[in-house]
Amino acid sequence: MAKKMNAFYAQSGGVTAVINASACGVIETARKNKDKIGKVYAGRNGIIGALTEDLIDTSKESDAAIAALRSTPSGAFGSCRFKLKSLEANKREYERLIEVFKAHNIGYFFYNGGGDSADTCFKVSQLSEAMGYPIQAIHVPKTVDNDLPITDCCPGFGSVAKYIAVSTLEASYDVRSMAKTSTKVFVIEVMGRHAGWIAAAGGLVEDHGIPVVILFPEIEFDQKKFLALVDKKVKEFGFCTVVVSEGCHYPDGKFLAEQGTRDAFGHAQLGGAAPVVANMIKDALGHKFHWAVADYLQRAARHIASKTDVKQAYELGKKAVELAIRGHNSVMPTVDRLSDKPYKYKIGVADLKDVANVEKFMPRDFITKDGFGITDKCKRYLTPLIQGEDYPKYKDGLPVYVTLKNVAVAKKLAEFKL
Repeated sequence: MAKKMNAFYAQSGGVTAVINASACGVIETARKNKDKIGKVYAGRNGIIGALTEDLIDTSKESDAAIAALRSTPSGAFGSCRFKLKSLEANKREYERLIEVFKAHNIGYFFYNGGGDSADTCFKVSQLSEAMGYPIQAIHVPKTVDNDLPITDCCPGFGSVAKYIAVSTLEASYDVRSMAKTSTKVFVIEVMGRHAGWIAAAGGLVEDHGIPVVILFPEIEFDQKKFLALVDKKVKEFGFCTVVVSEGCHYPDGKFLAEQGTRDAFGHAQLGGAAPVVANMIKDALGHKFHWAVADYLQRAARHIASKTDVKQAYELGKKAVELAIRGHNSVMPTVDRLSDKPYKYKIGVADLKDVANVEKFMPRDFITKDGFGITDKCKRYLTPLIQGEDYPKYKDGLPVYVTLKNVAVAKKLAEFKL
């Protein structure tokens, strides 16, 4: 009889309102299959936890605490931005992973993250063949950017889309009430480096009588056309709301929000598109404005999470374990849409070689011809993803979230410096 192996689970990249729901799906499903999977060890701060042998023993957590992860935002085990280089470029790190996996009898690797995390998971999946160690690596999709290929949507996106749509609607009502004598333009900046899915969600308020102009990363910024449209809407409606993606850029590729610094993945560090756009409007048109940057608020807002998103996040974590038990390696569970209305989908599977390092952008037919709005086709895509409410429990006016004990597993190896 084959030796029962333990599992390693970790969270990577920017966290979301529902990434812990996927963790819940992974851990609860593993617990239900104790005859096939031993303990689930979580990496403290993502893949860094594996490299430094900083593991968390999730078996020390009660069933109730693990269940509470489903309604708790952020990363319960800590996340990181750390991308493994190729085996050829840094064999040392891969040898270290094998040392840690061997020391703790780990045969399953579940990595919960976005595009760069899919790449890391794909590289780990190749350890069996490249270095002779039996490991099954399954990627659990997560990204508010919604830019992973093959899957119809990514856990985390539905909730951030709901938050942005609701916030845009409520702030626009505020501006409308003050437009006669005060603010005429409200600018909200949302996440989205190369793909405008989150910005698109702001366009859903158009059907509520709100004049909206959206700036997508997929559309080169045309300052003259943009200002003319804003001015037109202010004259027609008395006010206007602008939703700008942090990845909006000029024709030469320079981001409106570029700060000149780079993050741990080597990406340009963004932040500041909203004030750039707001001041541009004031200087050219003279309209009074207010601006806001949703930043962490949009991805941490579990109190207004989409019920659809929470459900899918859990299901994909559950499916990841089921795939591993069936012997799969180097794959990612996916959401496969069957219909828009009524909204139906099934959980599918994709090969990681087709996922890693591939970005999914907004289809051109999701964006209006003028490049500043969303089409009905896009609305049909977005609407089911923000449906339903899945409120956490409240106490004394605040949501009740769980903080795990995160008991460390005893180390067996020498210290490893990154």
